[in-house]
Amino acid sequence: MHQTIYSLFLFFFALNAWAAKPNVILIFADDQGYGDLSCFGSETIKTPHIDQMAQEGRKFTSFMVASPVCTPSRSALLTGSYPKRVGLHKGVLFPGSKTGLNPAEYTIADHFKSLGYATACYGKWHLGHHPETLPISNGFDEYYGIPYSNDMNHPDNKNKPKGGADGMDILWNDPESTLTKWKTPLMEGDKIVELPVDQRTVTRRYTDKAISFIEKNKDNSFFVYLPHSMPHIPLYVPDEIRDPDPKRAYINVIEHMDDQVGRITAKLKELALDKNTIVIYTSDNGPWLPFKHHGGSAGELRDGKGTTFEGGQRVPCVMWAPGLIPAGTETNELMTTIDLLPSFAALSSSTLPGKNKIDGIDQSALITGKSEKSARNEFIYYSRSGDLEGLRQGKWKLLVKKAKKSKNKKKSQAEALFLFDLESDMSEKNNLAEQQTELVAKLKSRMQELDAEITANARPVWTKTQ
Repeated sequence: MHQTIYSLFLFFFALNAWAAKPNVILIFADDQGYGDLSCFGSETIKTPHIDQMAQEGRKFTSFMVASPVCTPSRSALLTGSYPKRVGLHKGVLFPGSKTGLNPAEYTIADHFKSLGYATACYGKWHLGHHPETLPISNGFDEYYGIPYSNDMNHPDNKNKPKGGADGMDILWNDPESTLTKWKTPLMEGDKIVELPVDQRTVTRRYTDKAISFIEKNKDNSFFVYLPHSMPHIPLYVPDEIRDPDPKRAYINVIEHMDDQVGRITAKLKELALDKNTIVIYTSDNGPWLPFKHHGGSAGELRDGKGTTFEGGQRVPCVMWAPGLIPAGTETNELMTTIDLLPSFAALSSSTLPGKNKIDGIDQSALITGKSEKSARNEFIYYSRSGDLEGLRQGKWKLLVKKAKKSKNKKKSQAEALFLFDLESDMSEKNNLAEQQTELVAKLKSRMQELDAEITANARPVWTKTQ
């Protein structure tokens, strides 16, 4: 008993000793599923460095992203808003797209920059490739990465190799294909510096850049956004560590990413910055299941990327900050990426300017263990194309799937209703909609009410006019 009290005393003493402006490193994987870390139950993928983060920090097992696909999910993360509020809800951007993140939006990077932080983005952006929409126009001092997904070609997305799991096997067996089959650009600032990018080494190079930035700013406060291109297909790793078996390609990639995480946490410890840096590891959406062994696993969750079932939007999340976040803890309380902006503001002893309405809620108490209850009780689900599709309220989740046209296109089926008790059924196997008709009606009405407010107050997306 005395030892427990003493340990709690030391933890809260360390909590109070934390600097008012902690560093933040946000690592964002691409298409990594809920079941693709060993600390989240994977029996095939070994992730010792992220596991160590979990042992020394906190696991979030009900952590949600605001869309099951890339662009909308990333817009929500950075702005603290549902994608529909910032006009980026209708699917992903492509090399020919003429829209992107409006620089009038207030991003996480904008906020840290206003506090005097050095800010950098290294990795996949996917919020617009035009100069006005790139990271350096949205709060970041530095940018080095690819402007959209690694399966997209500059400048028109044409002449791509065969797709599907079989096509990915062919590419994995030919590592040089990153240079001969693709034309994905690597940018620095607003200029293309490598075309095509060598995807075999880019995961490591993002990390090299992040470590150099940390070293350069070790005496200042810094924010690093590290959105990896992987494990989005096509998969590549450095030649010297490549497993020749394409059935193990995904495993190889995740374990390489884990090594890069280990390099970052080791550098923080070496520079004695670990006691003043928050590191978060999570993913932009669930696994791309049609790509089979190139697409990862959602673990116990239903379905994957592109769907509003939990496998599409519930992602693994680990937060690490020795002395700030209690070690070896776990919470199943609801939290989302849109909560990160206001939470970071609170953790950096600052307030948001309030220039734009957001949907995020300060969850700093849940992050630090000061509270075991989430500040969030509701979460809206939008489809991959931005259609309103569901609401979670407490333990209940309602999904309202659009009616499907019949073969003769004259008749349509009734809308499909799903109601799940996520507390007892995280795999969404037991549809209770027919037994709980009053609750379905209540949740549906509330879902529409929340969406109506967002629709009425949505802000314009940036659009190229010439």
